[in-house]
Formats: sequence, structure tokens, C-alpha cells
Amino acid sequence: MDKTSSFSIHKGKPIRCKAALCRKAREALVMEEIQVDPPQAYEVRIKILCTSLCHTDVTFWKLDSGPLARFPRILGHESVGLVESVGEHVDGFKQGDVVLPVFHPNCEECKDCKSSKSNWCARYANDSISNTRRYGMASRFKDSTGEDIHHFLFVSSFSEYTVVDIAHLVKISPDIPVQKAALLSCGVSTGIGAAWKVANVEEGSTVAVFGLGAVGLAAAEGARLRGAAKIIGVDLNPDKFELGKKFGFTDFVNPTLCGEKKVSEVIKEMTGGGVDYSFECVGLPSILSEAFISTRTGSGKTVMLGMGKHAAPISLGSFDLLSGRTICGSLFGGLKSKLDIPVLVDHYLKKEINKAFELLEEGKTLRCIIWMDK
Repeated sequence: MDKTSSFSIHKGKPIRCKAALCRKAREALVMEEIQVDPPQAYEVRIKILCTSLCHTDVTFWKLDSGPLARFPRILGHESVGLVESVGEHVDGFKQGDVVLPVFHPNCEECKDCKSSKSNWCARYANDSISNTRRYGMASRFKDSTGEDIHHFLFVSSFSEYTVVDIAHLVKISPDIPVQKAALLSCGVSTGIGAAWKVANVEEGSTVAVFGLGAVGLAAAEGARLRGAAKIIGVDLNPDKFELGKKFGFTDFVNPTLCGEKKVSEVIKEMTGGGVDYSFECVGLPSILSEAFISTRTGSGKTVMLGMGKHAAPISLGSFDLLSGRTICGSLFGGLKSKLDIPVLVDHYLKKEINKAFELLEEGKTLRCIIWMDK
């Protein structure tokens, strides 16, 4: 049956569907019937085809205090879906389009979105509190009692239907399998983008990746495709090392087997002074410090990709900075979603980045594909 055959029936009306609700921090999600309102101006209502679990979902699931700890809430932000209906002033999207919701905004109109210097969106990216991008705390979700349900990262994909602002939405080719495409809305894009756009890894360089989850594996894949000569994986779980070889890792370091040496000292010995690039994909200040010191004096660059709990401060030696090492953070791998995601889709269709998807889709890391109609 055509997945879009029933869409016109609900256009302009609320839809009742199933969603996995988080009603309290650290408690199991509960499957409930909810109401999803029609999209307002500049919004699109989407039928989610498949979604996946990201560590960021787990991080927010654990939050029990602060302005970002809000319940009930629908988590999930890595997904792919079909356009069910569109609100007013929506151009470029129509019913039945395959779309990718993305947590990081790209309005295409502000000074930063028009600049090639970064992927920041000056118009929207500073607001991480609202439920809906242009309407503040107004929600498009209600539970069976009529109570509002909070959105998550402007996506909320643990629902059969969701409403997303066009600043967070990318139309993609229907030729890419949707279970592969879903991984482009966060993990794969973040890792590959960090290697390509933020670090700009060059041929023959040396790389260290701290944390071999989905993002770390994708960063290694990006470095491999750029021709890095040595890619070192750092993780406490040795079971990930065999998997890592398939993503381009050439060497591995298990911190528990380094004896009295620090990981940074081991890496310097392996590379004759330190790596050209390091990627911190865990979100711990202590690991970020080791990743920074692991880079080469005078020219080493560290890219922070892991999200630290409660935005904990980091500590770096002033002389290490003065001596030429650099460090920067990166959201969504430095990618501008509307411009760069279609490029990654094209690379996939040309079989150039397929390794970054295969094992992630199979659930070999935290990532696992959840089909909404099975």
C-alpha cells in the first residue's frame, strides 16, 4: 500500500498516533496514543519511517534538573520520514517527499548561514529551550488527557508523526535506503563532517579518535577517505577494535593497558611527537585534555565532538596553547544541513562512504535502526 495514500484525509487536522513518551528522568519510555497537531506556518508534518537511538537521547533522558529537563517529552532526533502535510509559506517541500529532520538549524538567510566560515545559524541556533522553532513553548503534541508534551531538539522522532520547522528539514533523494539516510541526521554526518570540514584532514596525516561510538567511527571513515596514513582509535572496550579496522583504524590504544603512561604519551611514542589531528567523541573534560595533549606541538588540532554533562568546564595548559596547538568545538560536524547532506547522499549513492553505514545500521554500536511500521 502506498505510504502516502491516507495523507490527504488528515491534512489540516490533528492526527492520533503512537509515540514513546519519557514521563520522568531515567524511567522507561511508555508507548501511548498522542495527538499531533497540523503544521503551522513554516512547519511540516512528517510520517517517521525509521529512527535510531543516539547517546544524546540517553543524556537528555537522564537529565533530572535544569531548564532542559522537561517532562513529558518525546525524545529522538536521528530519523527519516515522508512529508504528510505542509503549513503556510513552505516552499520546496510537498506531500510524499523523503525528508531528513536535523537538530541543528540552517535558515539559509542569516549572516552566518550565508557565510562559509561555519555552520552556525545566528537566527536560531542560540535557542535550545523552545519546543517549536518560531513559536516558543507552543507544542504540537498532546497526550490522551490533553496535556502538552514537550518537543526534543526540534525533531522528536520517537513518534509515528512529528512536526518540524523547515529550518531543520532537508529534502533528500529517494534512492538512498531510508535506514541508511536516518544516520545522516546526526552520527555519520557529525563524524565525517568533522574530518572533512572542521579538521580538513589531508593525505598522509596522522589522526587519533577518542571514543569509538558511532561518531568516532564515522570520523575515522572521514579521515580514511581523506588519505590519513595512521588512524589511532582510543577506547576502553577492546571488542570495538576489530570493528574499527573496517572503518579505517590502523592502530588502537586501550587506556587500561597503558600502565603508568598517559594515553597522550603512548600516542606521541607511536607517532614521533603526536598526531596532526585528534577527535574527542566522548564528552569528558579529562579525555578532551588527553586528546589535546596527544597532538603535535606547533600545529596539532583537536576537534571536540562529545557533549559534556552539564556543560562542565575544561582545563588546558596555557603553554600548550601558546606553543601552537589549537582546539575547537563542532556541532553537526561543521555541516550546513541543506547544502551538505545532499552531497553526502550523493557520495553514498556513488558507493564512496558506504562503510560508515553498514555496521552502524546493524546495531554494532549504540546506534540501532527502529522501524516505525514494524
